[in-house]
Amino acid sequence: KLNLQLIVTGMHLSTEFGMTYKQIQDDGFNIDKKVEILLSSDTPVSISKSMGIGMISYSEAYDELKPDIVLVLGDRFEIFSAVSAAMIARIPVAHCHGGEATEGLIDEPIRHSITKMSHIHFCSTNEYKKRIIQLGESPKLVHNVGALGIENINKLSLLSKLDLENSISFKLNGDLNFLVTFHPVTLENSTSSEQVFQLLQALDLIENCKIIFTKSNSDTDGRIINEIIEDYVIKNPKKSICYTSLGQVRYLSLLKH
Repeated sequence: KLNLQLIVTGMHLSTEFGMTYKQIQDDGFNIDKKVEILLSSDTPVSISKSMGIGMISYSEAYDELKPDIVLVLGDRFEIFSAVSAAMIARIPVAHCHGGEATEGLIDEPIRHSITKMSHIHFCSTNEYKKRIIQLGESPKLVHNVGALGIENINKLSLLSKLDLENSISFKLNGDLNFLVTFHPVTLENSTSSEQVFQLLQALDLIENCKIIFTKSNSDTDGRIINEIIEDYVIKNPKKSICYTSLGQVRYLSLLKH
């Protein structure tokens, strides 16, 4: 009984992060509203400003689109702003993947805050269902539906090794390859550079391997990680390559191989 309206925001609209809204369109979805909120910085101040811009922009989008319900997934700051604006506009919220735990990140309090502003809950395990109910939500409105991402992985057609190598213009090693994705620990203060240096030092201890990096996200200090990785790839072109965004199919195909 519902018609889908799609609001696309955050890193999807950023050249720096691969303009991945195009993949949404290529999959046949119509984008009803693009909400630009990211600033060209990843400091705590800029993230907070992005959240403020998001509150303003999502409220305007809801006023234009007039949704009967808003469906959101996860625990990111962009979604916190989207749900806050929906709550003020008295629009019901359905939330996927509540009740989970992520230590050391702002995702943890953001996720539980979104849960408290939401009305219908679609969680992925019974443990998370219990946690949502512990937060005071009505058991009748908490549904364990499993993990949507895993359902998607099971249905996707992944690339053969040869097609994958041609797609990323990089030949994999016979039996030792690393797919590296490193995101900031957002509740720690300026630890990203030291952590990623330690990671690269550990990788250098392993001989005869190939490394495929995907860049960090737009969280605090993400750009520092990307600069260090880019410098490493420039110095080690034969054994490493870096991508802003591989997309789902190529990323999961790499995991497979």
